[in-house]
Amino acid sequence: RLFQEHIDSLIAFVKTNAAWAPAVMFGLAFAESLAILSLLVPAWAALVAIGALVGSGALPYWPILIGGALGAAAGDWISYWLGKTYGHKIFEVWPLSKSPQLLPKGEAFFNKWGVASIFIGRFSGPLRASIPLIAGAFEMPWLKFQIANVLSAFVWAAVLIASGQAGFEILKKIGIG
Repeated sequence: RLFQEHIDSLIAFVKTNAAWAPAVMFGLAFAESLAILSLLVPAWAALVAIGALVGSGALPYWPILIGGALGAAAGDWISYWLGKTYGHKIFEVWPLSKSPQLLPKGEAFFNKWGVASIFIGRFSGPLRASIPLIAGAFEMPWLKFQIANVLSAFVWAAVLIASGQAGFEILKKIGIG
């Protein structure tokens, strides 16, 4: 209930302060994508709700898309950097140390899918923030990572906005929106 109140307040703020919407979208996508922080800030619902505001015509599409994509890419870039800088030791730090299976599972996933793991991980809650850490820890080349990171961030942001837009249209058709 408290979480829903925060989302409602945030959406009300964005609705009345549209100029801040791209920055809010950036911050939420960043928090959703950054390793460890993503566990503490479940921003997915707010991101989709902002997409509904785009669908309603209250917010412009492109600034919201760009804010969300850049926030997601920045979060993954820092996660990659953490993995590259600290290597496997990063998985000894709380809260990652509470999930010792994360490293071997992530490594197997990363080895199986390579660059595609960045795209696939972007769309999976549990993998979203851990795959960039693993990519850094296992020394995926920086340029390969960044290309996959930025492209997948734009696709991800577009899908979240489209989900919100579709939800708005459904609510409108049933007389709620």
